[in-house]
Amino acid sequence: LPWRPDSRSYIFVPGAFFDKMLQSRVAQSVAQKPQACPCKLHNNGRRAVKVTAFQNVANTPGKPQLIKMPDKVSAMGSLKKGAPVELWQHDAYKGPLGPEDIDIQVTHNGLCHTDCHMIDDDWGVSAFPFVPGHEVVGYVAAVGANVKGLKVGDRVGYAWMIDSCGTCANCVAGNESICLKGYTGLITAGGKGGWQSFMRAPARFAFRIPDALPSTPAAPLLCAGVTVYAPLRRHITHPGMKVAVIGIGGLGHLALQFAAKMGAEVTALSTSPDKEAEARRFGADHFVVAGTPGYEAAKGTQELIINTVSAANDFTAQMALLRPGGTLCIVGLPVQDIKVPVLDVVFNQKSVVGSIVGGRKDMQEMLDFAAAKGIAPQCEEMPLSQANEAMAKVRANKARYRIVLTTDIL
Repeated sequence: LPWRPDSRSYIFVPGAFFDKMLQSRVAQSVAQKPQACPCKLHNNGRRAVKVTAFQNVANTPGKPQLIKMPDKVSAMGSLKKGAPVELWQHDAYKGPLGPEDIDIQVTHNGLCHTDCHMIDDDWGVSAFPFVPGHEVVGYVAAVGANVKGLKVGDRVGYAWMIDSCGTCANCVAGNESICLKGYTGLITAGGKGGWQSFMRAPARFAFRIPDALPSTPAAPLLCAGVTVYAPLRRHITHPGMKVAVIGIGGLGHLALQFAAKMGAEVTALSTSPDKEAEARRFGADHFVVAGTPGYEAAKGTQELIINTVSAANDFTAQMALLRPGGTLCIVGLPVQDIKVPVLDVVFNQKSVVGSIVGGRKDMQEMLDFAAAKGIAPQCEEMPLSQANEAMAKVRANKARYRIVLTTDIL
């Protein structure tokens, strides 16, 4: 979906050609050092859209003085299931650096609700003591002997995955999130996440953070961003496609931005009328509140629905919003089974699909796209030492819309 820098006009081209154009346009965007214009409105032909662009921040303010990883690393960890995190030290990295690995000095972590689930071991894949954090940004502090393309001082990010087989058809195609042999999660089965001063992981799953993208908004993009970008990239097939986003929260507010920048006609679906102004600021053309006449009028109109809700919700009602041939894509993780009317699915050829994060190709493309188009989560910064207070806000649904933890432990 190549773009003109001052409009939402799109040309649809084959994927390989798009990849080359994307790299070229991102390079141009960074080279031009676009300035933030928070008060200037640009007309895109349908409505005035507030344009936000990032300064070029090759020398990001707050870059730490890089040091060698100490023998014992300080971390905020949960020592037993369901326990609050506390400051402790571990020596899990005391051995020599592997030839394919890198050490990073961690500066930022996005706080995801999944971190809370993992502390509570809701999915049975946590090991304790447990170090959360799978939206990690930091600077390369050391590189293994075989690592290519990264050097000490580079700013990189880590996300949900840190390894996969690398040889199956899906991995070769860049879809490691559906590796046929299963991928390795950063914080599953004893893995230690980013809530620590240093982290060690395979270099293959380190993602370069574009210079035009500051570390604070970059962190949540590594999970929430790619979670919504990947299915939108996959399912948006033509300009002006009618796309609805259910749930205007940490995932949803990013889905609105990405869908709008991809040229879709975007509808925000919410149970909270007070979110309308924000939803429109994020890119929604329409705002519909569940249970209102507007919701009834929206039935049979949507080509794609992205459901970001993590609580129990009514999938049958959502299927009714789709036009024939439409797709309901679920990216939230409610603890419930999916029940949909078979006749509606068959006779109207509707689809129900899921999507989980994204592979390496999706991730780097998403970061570059966000940097070039000024897409960013709405964030609140808190120090890592206050992680328990931050999690309390997330559990109480009081975060608007993502919390980023800045490393303040040694």
